[in-house]
Amino acid sequence: MRANRAVVSHLELPVVLRTIVEAAVELVGARYGALGVIAEGGGLEQFIHVGMGDEAVARIGHLPEGHGLLGALIDDPRPIRLDSIADDPRSSGFPDGHPPMTAFLGVPIAVRDTVFGNLYLTDPVAGGFTEDDEQLVKALAANAGFAIDNARLFAETVARQAWSASAAEMTTTILGSDSAGAHEEFADRAATLLGARAVFVLEPRGRDNAYRVLASSDEAPHPAELVIDNERVHSAVEGSQPTRLDELSGLGAAGGGEAGPALVVPFDGRAGDPQVLVVVRRSDARPFSAFELERAVFFARQAAIAMELADARADRERVALLEDRARIARDLHDHVIQQLFGAGLELQSIESELPPGRAAERIDATVKSLDDTIAQIRTAIFALSRQRGGGESLRHRLLDIVQEVGDALPHPATVSFSGPVDVVCDAELADDIAAFVREGLTNVVRHAGADTATVEVVATADQITVDLADDGTGMGETRRRSGLRNLSERAESRAGVLELESTPQGTRLHLRLPVPTEGVR
Repeated sequence: MRANRAVVSHLELPVVLRTIVEAAVELVGARYGALGVIAEGGGLEQFIHVGMGDEAVARIGHLPEGHGLLGALIDDPRPIRLDSIADDPRSSGFPDGHPPMTAFLGVPIAVRDTVFGNLYLTDPVAGGFTEDDEQLVKALAANAGFAIDNARLFAETVARQAWSASAAEMTTTILGSDSAGAHEEFADRAATLLGARAVFVLEPRGRDNAYRVLASSDEAPHPAELVIDNERVHSAVEGSQPTRLDELSGLGAAGGGEAGPALVVPFDGRAGDPQVLVVVRRSDARPFSAFELERAVFFARQAAIAMELADARADRERVALLEDRARIARDLHDHVIQQLFGAGLELQSIESELPPGRAAERIDATVKSLDDTIAQIRTAIFALSRQRGGGESLRHRLLDIVQEVGDALPHPATVSFSGPVDVVCDAELADDIAAFVREGLTNVVRHAGADTATVEVVATADQITVDLADDGTGMGETRRRSGLRNLSERAESRAGVLELESTPQGTRLHLRLPVPTEGVR
């Protein structure tokens, strides 16, 4: 009665297993006792022992793996009672350093008609095990089966709660932050939940067993690419079939070195792209269970949904931003430019009524300033109205280049346009102009010692010109001119002209290219 109460008084599975062994040892007066948990593929997955000291365990070197008498009880789950272990032909002997043992009693523990493990008892104080001892241990094993089942259900419930809570937190984090870190969040949480040494989120390359590493857990290596030479992994990925492996080899040093139990979970990632979750434990860790595989599949799908929602929300925000920018661009075009243009006309009308002199010159200068302002506003309108993926427009390409390269100057470079720039430029001419501006601005940033630079693009029906000016120290006599030679060769290849003006106050490059006519390139 006391032994049964002890067995059913706990819910944590590790505590339940040890309590069963301790209760069985006390029940029949045995010196040594153990409980072996049977692995799915046979053999012993766990071995909980009582009565043997730490020094004896250290001398033996490793715990039993399910051979000899222990293996016989696994193969044929019926009680075994012996007066002497050594006299039984099924005995495989003891390893060096193992304490001597005589009498033996082994009884299976069943959980819902499935053998969970076996109780092993040796060296009773009375000298041998009796029929009553066997019946008592069998009764205890029956109650132990119920206790183990309850403990496993409790552990599974707690685990499901942990998985669900982590999935909810992960979804909240992914939706509430930059989606670029979503894969890392997914990998780190999977590593914690599964007790993994390394977790990788991979994308198949489609060649040479290569996978691009989208993310890895904090304790794992961070290679850009993994080569996994393992047929079972390839079969799982090709068949989109989640798989458990007792040992995953073929990762190499980039995958963390030692092989260990692993999970391979293919899933549909962002936009339906195939991705793979690979989870690896240490070599001495227990294999993954079917429950852990099921939870990992659920977790991967939850992460994919969260990332899809985050991308959709980012797209909506991007559309709203583009619509807002388009509205601002319309307002600038329809109201601000028109008012400035009207003010300019009014000033020109006043200037025409004035005699030549200081006042007329000032008005003329103001009109030119208004024209420059209108040109700058139009450039801003083009920048505001740019569309996602709109790299075909030369204006937008040059705006990107000037922002990317020119921002390295103390005062960012500026760009202005005049005339039908995008109308007269074909794709090849636009490529050449974009390359000219990039190379010219790069030279300014690296060599000119300039404070700022300006790019002015003017298009007519016959030609297009690009002026690139800086306020640096000039080119001097000793500066290498390989970059200038490249620009000159580019102009000559299109029957154009490149002119250079350089003084200690700055440098100006003037590129003039003919506009291609139909049938001529």
